[in-house]
Amino acid sequence: MAERTLFDKLWDAHVVADLGDGNALIAVDRVFLHERTGASALKSMAAAGRTVADPARVFAVMDHIVDTRPGRGDATTMPGGSAFITETRAACHAAGITLFDVDDPDQGITHVISPELGIVLPGVTLVAPDSHTCTQGAFGAFAWGIGSSEAEHAMATGTLRMARPKTMRVTFDGQLRPGVTAKDMILTLLARHGAGGGSGHVVEFAGDAVTALDIEARQTLCNMATEFAAVSGIIAPDAVTLTYLEGRRYAPNPLPDWSDLKSDEGAVFDAEIVIDAGAIRPMVSWGTSPEHSIGIDGFVPQGPGRVHDYIGLAARMPIAGVPIDAAFIGSCTNARLSDLRRAAAILDGRHVAPGVKALVVPGSRAVKRAAEAEGLDVIFTRAGFEWRDSGCSLCFYAGGEGFAPGSRVISSTNRNFEGRQGPGIRTHIASPEVVAASAVAGFVTQPSSPSGEGDAKHRERPEPTVQASPGSAALRRPLREAKRV
Repeated sequence: MAERTLFDKLWDAHVVADLGDGNALIAVDRVFLHERTGASALKSMAAAGRTVADPARVFAVMDHIVDTRPGRGDATTMPGGSAFITETRAACHAAGITLFDVDDPDQGITHVISPELGIVLPGVTLVAPDSHTCTQGAFGAFAWGIGSSEAEHAMATGTLRMARPKTMRVTFDGQLRPGVTAKDMILTLLARHGAGGGSGHVVEFAGDAVTALDIEARQTLCNMATEFAAVSGIIAPDAVTLTYLEGRRYAPNPLPDWSDLKSDEGAVFDAEIVIDAGAIRPMVSWGTSPEHSIGIDGFVPQGPGRVHDYIGLAARMPIAGVPIDAAFIGSCTNARLSDLRRAAAILDGRHVAPGVKALVVPGSRAVKRAAEAEGLDVIFTRAGFEWRDSGCSLCFYAGGEGFAPGSRVISSTNRNFEGRQGPGIRTHIASPEVVAASAVAGFVTQPSSPSGEGDAKHRERPEPTVQASPGSAALRRPLREAKRV
């Protein structure tokens, strides 16, 4: 048999039928719903007289529009949001689906709690009506986002019709420098190869720098495969994966042998990209697409005029030192326990800058409990952060909670589109470390930098200018202030 990629093996194991028109019928092992689309899919199925074929394989959670303020209930600040919650609850109960409700101790963001509970496993197919379902490819699963009508089909038949994606391998050769994270890896890939670089492909992340990542960092890497326009991102399971899954509620005991779930030596991919991991630096986005990212010691490049107009930054100015109004740590990208630990280590004994609104939203209630057991909540709150409950609403602006219109936010999330976090909000995506350091400084900065060297480099550059940016006078503060954290 010819050498096969990891994705070849996942695909071949799930093909139910070749439909002869370039499409195949693929078996779906898990479906995960949330309240924003779950009720409509289940109600539509019921109206058509269809039932869920295997309720044990379907899960739902309240995560998208629930408020993040402690003490929340079914009432949300999103206009009409309560109906999404109550209707999803009723539909899930009627269909016999496992629901992690607003007050469930296992509630959290879909892509955080599915791994926590062992719902996603190596070798499975998992779909959800959410583009960041690809996060779960970090476990060697084929996980991808779908629409509500596809969710109906998957629940009713246990299958989905789809064309076979192409394969791409992105290899991060070598080792990361200290302080460089998975977020910096994926932003580097996007900056170099564009937001459409992975279009039509399932991307396998490989290389020494990937296998050296812990399981939570691998999820961060796969989470943003969708920003690369990939169908999904996957990483071959290994001992790190198995150690994480051992004893999880829905994981089998003992765990199966998944050692064959890897690309064969000599397997051919449709596309290959190799990146020197040792050359990656802490990154931050400067524009309105994740591909608009640069090293945090870099300079804003010339982009489309509309982007500069929206983000309020001119070409050739340094990104370090740009003043911020708010800092946000949350989302399915970077709100797991390890993310909170790294941010707290920077915040310990410090306080956010005057005038900066800072929020932390743990990825799940389990993450929140674990963080509180370690005292991380105390560090965050003493530093001036608000300590919230888990949910997605502050990441994608559900219409209720949010930041002041026009605010500039340094954010651990995955998207910086126009209005992504609210009307007129200017989002700069970065690692939790950069968010924490910037919150303390009051402007974009990195947790640490070689003293003096970076400042000298900046001084050789032209005086930065800014277009219609609030607080522009602050941009001309000496850059050495940006290194004080």
